[in-house]
Amino acid sequence: MSRVGYLPITILDGVTVDIGSNNLVTVKGPKGELSLQVDPDIMVEMGEGDLLVKRPTEQKRHKSLHGLYRSLLDGMITGVTEGFRRELEVIGVGYRAIVENGVLELALGYSHSIFFVPPEGVDISVDIKRGKNTFIIVDGIDKQKVGQVAAKIRSLRPPEPYKGKGVRYVDEYVRRKAGKTAAG
Repeated sequence: MSRVGYLPITILDGVTVDIGSNNLVTVKGPKGELSLQVDPDIMVEMGEGDLLVKRPTEQKRHKSLHGLYRSLLDGMITGVTEGFRRELEVIGVGYRAIVENGVLELALGYSHSIFFVPPEGVDISVDIKRGKNTFIIVDGIDKQKVGQVAAKIRSLRPPEPYKGKGVRYVDEYVRRKAGKTAAG
């Protein structure tokens, strides 16, 4: 059974954490500011250079919220100091990606171009110089937003199993299938 909720969260240099009276935790750092409304049953306390998350009872609900909020707060501190990044790879003949004025334009084999406007707090850039494929880089301080934007871009043309064409995560493995063979 996981006991991740008991681990203290180290507050890095340059990060300030403010715990409001209504359990609103605000984290400020060099890259920005994030807020999280913590469940009233879960207690967040400041220690000496760290943050502690505590639960009132051993109920299943409290145990699950304990680990959840500890992970969310740790992600917030990482986000405002280092930020998060997801990289996608566009593979296919004629498939391309361009960023103009903050809008991602994708040509993914459809009869039209797809225009994707990222939400506030998420930056998208394109790297074409890394070989024959195009790479889309999604950056931001909110881990959930970065992951959601990357998943949305991937869903526009997921990788297919025969030729491997489509948009995939850089570290993703696509299982390939054999094509048809001639009847003999």
